[in-house]
Amino acid sequence: MIKSIIEFSVRNKLIIAMLVIGLIGAGVVALQSLPIDAVPDITNNQVQVVTVSQSLPQEVEQFITYPVEVVMANIPECR
Repeated sequence: MIKSIIEFSVRNKLIIAMLVIGLIGAGVVALQSLPIDAVPDITNNQVQVVTVSQSLPQEVEQFITYPVEVVMANIPECR
């Protein structure tokens, strides 16, 4: 089977050249129509919550600031 494909390719060089040019053209068209957003968004999402307390600073950090930061970090479009 491979031998017959090779023999056909050698005998019909023009047809093979046209097929190769067609494939190259199709590749160029596909490359130009590739959307820009095909690359994923790799930006780092960061959330910073500032809490102020005159007393109990460790408890505010532990029970208020950290849980709010964790929940806000998972909300889409919250930047």
